[in-house]
Amino acid sequence: MPSLERLGSLDVSSAVDVNHLEVTFGELRAVDGVTLSVNYGEVVALLGPNGAGKTTLVETLLGFRVPTAGSVHLHGLNPRRDRREVVARTGALLQRGGVWAPMSPRDVLRLSATYYNAPRDTGELLSLLDLTACARTPWRRLSGGEQQRTLLALALLGRPRALILDEPTTSVDPEGRQVIRDIVISERSRGCALFLTTHELAEAERLADRVVILHDGRVLAQGTLDELAGSPEMIVQATGPVNPSELATLLRCDVTLDGPLQLRCATASSPERIAIVTNYLASRGLSMVSLRTRASLEERYLDLIADERDGARS
Repeated sequence: MPSLERLGSLDVSSAVDVNHLEVTFGELRAVDGVTLSVNYGEVVALLGPNGAGKTTLVETLLGFRVPTAGSVHLHGLNPRRDRREVVARTGALLQRGGVWAPMSPRDVLRLSATYYNAPRDTGELLSLLDLTACARTPWRRLSGGEQQRTLLALALLGRPRALILDEPTTSVDPEGRQVIRDIVISERSRGCALFLTTHELAEAERLADRVVILHDGRVLAQGTLDELAGSPEMIVQATGPVNPSELATLLRCDVTLDGPLQLRCATASSPERIAIVTNYLASRGLSMVSLRTRASLEERYLDLIADERDGARS
């Protein structure tokens, strides 16, 4: 295993670089011209419906698949040609994979620790991932969440500079999700690059610095949450129905209903505009339940996917 000191001297600007990547299976183009990057100390979430190409992209990035065209690099290295160096700096959690059935979390961590020059303490990882109570339980008797957290412990074992996590919260209960969330935040703080795929849009919105939305193998959009949110707006939820035309006149902007009790006002939020809305609602015997100043990631994601599907049908 190469030393991390030598690897740490590599002069690269980002941990993950994917450029014009294409991966095909016969006539199927699973990944179609994807370009993206992940910097050290950054969390990037890859979103998309089933079949979008997320897992294929991750497997290619890790060197398990050969690109049809384009390139992928981890830490400036080719994941197939420079596999030993890439493995030394990268932790991965994939949907496909597991542990030999008789082995316990403690057994597999202790065995895997022998592969690294300076591994993390296995007892520390068992505690960190809330695995102490099941540390001696055979793999086949662990719950789905315990298995997932064991795989994450393995990904963290070598003190990686980058973590590639494919659906890390699959089968994990709420407490386990909080554990994984805390680890993502901690790893980002120490300068690790994190590239994760997920269907959990709320988790992506909470954790990601940037988001990439994939559909039919192509990037529909990517950027920060603010960049993906679109134009400034006020999204107001009231305690009762409201006439949008009356509020539009007061705010001097378009106001549309977004559900029976929610209004979408096409204007940036300000103290004056909030006061106008509050006073108007009070004059109708109503009050404001909530106020948002941008579309949620889920709303924007669903809009983009719907637009893409409508375009494909037309």
